[in-house]
Amino acid sequence: MIKNIISKIKRSYAFRNYKDIYPYVRRYRFRAWAAILTTVPAGVMDTAIPWALKNYMDSVTGGVTSDIVTFMPFLIIAFTVVQSAFTYTAAYLNSWVGAKISNGLKYDLFKKLLRYEAAFFDRNTSGSIQMRFNNDVDVACNGLLNHLKMFSTRIFNSLSMIIALFVISWQLAIVAVVVLALALFPLTTIRKRIEGIVAQTVFSGFRIANHYIEAFAGNRVITSYNLYDRLAAKMAKSLDFAFKLGIKMVQRSGMLSPIAHLIVGSGIAIIMWMGGYLISNGLLTAGGFVAFVTSVIMLYQPIKSLGNDLNAVQVSLMAMERVFDLLRQNPIIVAAENAVPLTCVKRSIEYKDVYFRYENGLSVLRGINLKADAGQTVALVGNSGGGKTTLVNLLPRFYDASAGQILIDGTDIRDFEPNSLRDKIAIVFQNNFLFSGTILENILSGKENATSEEIDRAVKAACLDEFIARLPAGLNTETGERGVLLSGGQKQRVAIARAFIKDAPIVIMDEATSSLDNKSEAVVQKAINNLMKDRTVFVIAHRLSTVRNADKIVVINQGQIAEIGTHEQLIAQKGVYCSLYNTQLK
Repeated sequence: MIKNIISKIKRSYAFRNYKDIYPYVRRYRFRAWAAILTTVPAGVMDTAIPWALKNYMDSVTGGVTSDIVTFMPFLIIAFTVVQSAFTYTAAYLNSWVGAKISNGLKYDLFKKLLRYEAAFFDRNTSGSIQMRFNNDVDVACNGLLNHLKMFSTRIFNSLSMIIALFVISWQLAIVAVVVLALALFPLTTIRKRIEGIVAQTVFSGFRIANHYIEAFAGNRVITSYNLYDRLAAKMAKSLDFAFKLGIKMVQRSGMLSPIAHLIVGSGIAIIMWMGGYLISNGLLTAGGFVAFVTSVIMLYQPIKSLGNDLNAVQVSLMAMERVFDLLRQNPIIVAAENAVPLTCVKRSIEYKDVYFRYENGLSVLRGINLKADAGQTVALVGNSGGGKTTLVNLLPRFYDASAGQILIDGTDIRDFEPNSLRDKIAIVFQNNFLFSGTILENILSGKENATSEEIDRAVKAACLDEFIARLPAGLNTETGERGVLLSGGQKQRVAIARAFIKDAPIVIMDEATSSLDNKSEAVVQKAINNLMKDRTVFVIAHRLSTVRNADKIVVINQGQIAEIGTHEQLIAQKGVYCSLYNTQLK
């Protein structure tokens, strides 16, 4: 039986959370213990008040004037000052430790977030990520530690009060303890009452946070399409959903405090009735009775609001579970057990019978067989949604193929260390993301320790030199969040400079000029040509005129390769490529 109890405790969420959070607490264990230990005198010193009242009342009612009557008020003030000092110290240490633990968790979660595969971001919204990786930590750490301080203070306070009650009158103390147990019993059901609602509340929080993020990121679309009322209505719907959940929470747990209040009130009434009997029979002094009632009120007072406190603790514990569930998860795309570093690309990159489907079951690639010799430029063309971008996304392992292999010099890319594989691939996307900061900082994200000569070479190769020369701050010009202070062509050239300075042997160009005007495209295309020299290149392009000189043109249609050849060969075949090319010419 004892083994079963121990087994249940080990499987409980509280025990799991304790095991998980202990390494974070251990770093600051001395301050953490100090925070807990200072709650002991802060709680115990409450017994000074009923003790003082007993002696004071017995002296006054007995007609005895003594030093106790004279100095008692001053002693109470002195005790209160000391207790306040302990309370402040406990609050300060608790906040310090809590903030450190919270920051440690957030840091580890952020490192974990950075290494998640692309599929993770496909199935999670930005709002849910912000809530789970940041807000949940605050709810868990701040809530639990604040309530830990409160509960530890109340536990020592309650124990000292119960001892004082038995010292004053064991008969009344038995009644007080029974009433206390009855008041606490309903609180044992609180987790079952609120668990489902808390999970839905978290989801509603994701939705609300997502509305704010969409309003920020999509402000121009909202304004241009007059979507104010539509998005406001969606927010109103989410807020109404959150309101209904809040009401359900009150319905399921709000009665706990009133029930405890009723039980406590009834207990005090019984104690007063019994106290009168004991006084009349000489078993209790008037001072003892006043001290007992004062102690009982001080003992019961926290119980009246304990339902709400335990409610908040349960919410914090559930947030802690979600935090450590994330920390226990591992990214799907990881290094193989005996992974080796990729040093160079000497012979070829080959797709062998590659299939891919997304988590939602959508099949994108079916039986792809493609080989690119080292130094070749391979252009991927075809209608939108055919799988071109997915095909190149498999190479740096944004996703892993559902079946088949991708080989570099005959070795499966899953047998290379992921970091070394990605170090050998430079990518220029259609919509390139720039970090907030300067142009230089964004270029150096391709190679952090680049020399000034390498930076100058990358800037010139990306055709950025003339643009940079016109800026008062030059390379130290701020790009704004997501590069909003730069034009589309300027952002593309910064991204090309970032890829150029990386000096990777493999380059992926994912429709790098499709969103640019003709003038910008001409400048960017020149920068792209510089980047492509002496490298193995995969180019995705809608404008077929930009890929005429590719060594190999691959037509992707509905997840399969329809045609492969040079421009001249495919035109001569008069197939899909020829039809697309003639359509664009017209």
